[in-house]
Amino acid sequence: MSKYTDYQFKPFLREAIGRLGFENPTPIQKEMIPLILKGTSAIGQAHTGTGKSHSFIIPVLERVNAEADELQAVITAPTRELATQLSNELDKMTEGTAIRSSLLIGGTDKQRSIGKLKSNPHIVIGTPGRIRDMAENGALAIHTARILIIDEADLAFDMGFIEDIDHFASKMPADLEMYVFSATIPEKLKPFLTKYMESPVHVKIGERQSLTEGMHYTLVPVRSMSRKKKLLHVMEAINPYLAIIFTNTRQHADEIADYLAENCIKAGRIHGDLTPRERTRMMKQIRDLEFQYIVATDLAARGIDIPGVSHVINYELPDDLEFFIHRVGRTARAGLEGTAITLYEPSEDDKVVRIEKMGIPFVHEDVKKGEWIEIKERHARKNRLKQEDEIDRKAVSIVKKPAKVKPGYKKKMAQEIEKIKKRERRLKRKK
Repeated sequence: MSKYTDYQFKPFLREAIGRLGFENPTPIQKEMIPLILKGTSAIGQAHTGTGKSHSFIIPVLERVNAEADELQAVITAPTRELATQLSNELDKMTEGTAIRSSLLIGGTDKQRSIGKLKSNPHIVIGTPGRIRDMAENGALAIHTARILIIDEADLAFDMGFIEDIDHFASKMPADLEMYVFSATIPEKLKPFLTKYMESPVHVKIGERQSLTEGMHYTLVPVRSMSRKKKLLHVMEAINPYLAIIFTNTRQHADEIADYLAENCIKAGRIHGDLTPRERTRMMKQIRDLEFQYIVATDLAARGIDIPGVSHVINYELPDDLEFFIHRVGRTARAGLEGTAITLYEPSEDDKVVRIEKMGIPFVHEDVKKGEWIEIKERHARKNRLKQEDEIDRKAVSIVKKPAKVKPGYKKKMAQEIEKIKKRERRLKRKK
């Protein structure tokens, strides 16, 4: 199907799709929607910004029977924020219908969650731990749900939630349909998939093209000044709609946010040490556009959808370079342009080379007096020194020590070597 109008969806779904302005399905939607409509278990592998959420929300809603008073589908997300976002998207599409859904996440009142489940929702969206908890104490009749969606499965694995999913999935029907969505499929995740999925269709949407589409990748040397000061210089030279500054640790995130506050820059912060209440308040402030800058750990690269990000600044390169792709994937979404700025030191050259091999076309730039200037590639000096070494070795190998030495022979040899070196340099320049 090339357009959403080509699908024979229920009237409420067609109206919702039109209301949201969806016209053409994205590649992942085009592949996954028919599979879920047919009940064919599948793995959808695609990176952020590809429209994964609606590739399962739309077909699940098409299949739900609003007249049946039972749970029919379970959707898991590894973080509270992601689960909340999915629930909000679902609510937009079911407005004015008889389809009931419940959001089950940690950090909320447990008794209130139990109360909501008494009405037998058709769809449950939540974090694995809270869904397991509700299923274990009998509040959630999970045994009737034949559809299980696992969103961001690799992140769920990294965060240790696969055991929770396994626990409640084992109590679901024998003919369970499982749909797994993930940016990557780690080797350690495969035994779990094999347990519940027999020969699933594996849909893989390549991300390499989207890495460069609408993106500008700037590589900025830190050089003699401190990394924090260089960050300030970079921030003075940009005027983002919204920028995320990525750090590798929670401690660094707090340090940078505090440093920016000392320099009269108000920045939000997102990391794992925030309490549920603090995270909820922070996300509200971000959506209300109270910040131009957010300092975050890699949790925000995967676990939270922040709309309107125009710039990503890698304050430091991630230890796991796959997270570089997730970080920069926060911008240049939905056809918009984006800028990814990466600070680096010479000691990180190996990481930079490996990122370049992943298909990232860095432009070497620096900030001088508040203006961006293009600079020579970081390899230029290294290559120049290498060429000089080659010329030196060649000249020394040509000029031999005379069999009979006379006074001043060393000076004459040095002069001859210098002549050959000048000649070789001229030849190199001509090339």
